[in-house]
Amino acid sequence: MQNSDAMTLSAALLAAAGGLTQRIHEGVVARGFEGLRPAHGFAFTRLAPDGATVTDLAVHLGVTKQAASQLVDELVRKGYAVRRPHPADARARLVVLTETGWACTRAAEEAAAEAVGAWVEVLGEGEVRALRDRLLRVAPGGPVRPAW
Repeated sequence: MQNSDAMTLSAALLAAAGGLTQRIHEGVVARGFEGLRPAHGFAFTRLAPDGATVTDLAVHLGVTKQAASQLVDELVRKGYAVRRPHPADARARLVVLTETGWACTRAAEEAAAEAVGAWVEVLGEGEVRALRDRLLRVAPGGPVRPAW
């Protein structure tokens, strides 16, 4: 592949990812969840399964513990998350989503489905499934991080 073709592909993937992030964020806001930024959604993906410590969240987001702590403070203040005692480490606190946080996560899933639905209208369902499968083969494992 020529360098220019690689740059075109890179730009298209980044534009698609940025557009998807924006559509999900707009969908969450349209569903009544306010005071959030797209970066909060990346935090929600780490908190959603079973909660996380601030250190876990910092690693997931690729930020300092201080930045992750500030983000958690904001989510707690807005009612999307709470801090609880960690079940296995008395020194740590576990950050978990509140019912509002879970509802916001469900709203993001709905918005993502709508955004991908627009791709289906352009490419067809088979092509979108093939795109998903191919991207999963080349995408690195691990956390999905915002571009700070």
